[in-house]
Amino acid sequence: MITVRYGRRNWEVIRLSTTDPAAPPRPEPQVSTVPSAEPEASDRERWVGSTEVLCFLLILVGVLHRQVGALVTDPRLQTWLTVFVSVMVQAVPFLVFGVVLSAVIAVFVPRSFWSRALPRHPTLAVPVAGVAGVVLPGCECGSVPIAGSLIRRGVTPAAALAFLLAAPAINPIVLTATAVAFPRNPEMVVARGGASLLVALLMGWLWLRLGRSDWIRLPHHAHLDGLPRMAAFWTACRHDVIHAGGFLVVGAMAAATINVVVPQSFLHDLAARPVLSVLALAALAVLLSICSEADAFVAASLSQFSLTARLAFLVVGPMVDLKLISMQAGIFGRRFAVRFAPATFALAVLVAAGLGTVVW
Repeated sequence: MITVRYGRRNWEVIRLSTTDPAAPPRPEPQVSTVPSAEPEASDRERWVGSTEVLCFLLILVGVLHRQVGALVTDPRLQTWLTVFVSVMVQAVPFLVFGVVLSAVIAVFVPRSFWSRALPRHPTLAVPVAGVAGVVLPGCECGSVPIAGSLIRRGVTPAAALAFLLAAPAINPIVLTATAVAFPRNPEMVVARGGASLLVALLMGWLWLRLGRSDWIRLPHHAHLDGLPRMAAFWTACRHDVIHAGGFLVVGAMAAATINVVVPQSFLHDLAARPVLSVLALAALAVLLSICSEADAFVAASLSQFSLTARLAFLVVGPMVDLKLISMQAGIFGRRFAVRFAPATFALAVLVAAGLGTVVW
């Protein structure tokens, strides 16, 4: 028989007895009647916010104003700031505009629209899906979850993957930003759009030939499901601005650092070797992980390298970089990412190098 006693907080078992009278008595356990106190708000740990950090930095600058003034007058720092600010000022408007339009399309355009608009035959669906990337003015951060949604809606994976690769590189925002970044080389716009679309289509058809359905494992919940439309819109905007904007800052800092820290003689020597320069900028695009709306301005700042090498930078970046690999692994699974990313990188480098050799 179980005996219970009602305490302050809840019912608690205090003694387990038996109906056998010969059983030896057991000592009654002590039961604490003091309720577990919840920590008061005043006792909770207070996190340092942005206001405190800003005040600390202002005080630090005021105390070290002489040292800061001497540092700012350094010509190398002035060059670094000039390159960094110029990249940010040119890229931020395209980044914000692209993020807003990407969120509008991702939230307000029904996902079933894509499955109805694409041909049923997989071979024909691949080019149609690739060209459909023109209507998605957003960065690669938004194309990955949308491609996952397309597969959930019954779109063949080959077409969804072609859309994933083409959308961040051939949409009007990216091509316009490329034209602004390369005003003296308008052929860069055509070369970037053509090479990116070709890589997307080839990867889609390659998936039809060699891809396996068990390599893709989508999560159970689609991106932004369960939220009201406006809440989903602002969530998508915040997500893309935080991620894409953060990578843009890192990319602008890296571009400025390369122009200041790396000796110009080394850059010119590397740029003079066609194969090494293409591979170097392709690898740099993977490491920097810059948003496609802004990478053209970073590529334009790397004026030591040939246009072919910078074309490889622009073609590889929206298709293969560190953030994309992690996002693809999270949405499609690791087995997919470890196969898809290396194949896309190799094909993008080959197509960019071949097209660049023909154009320039």
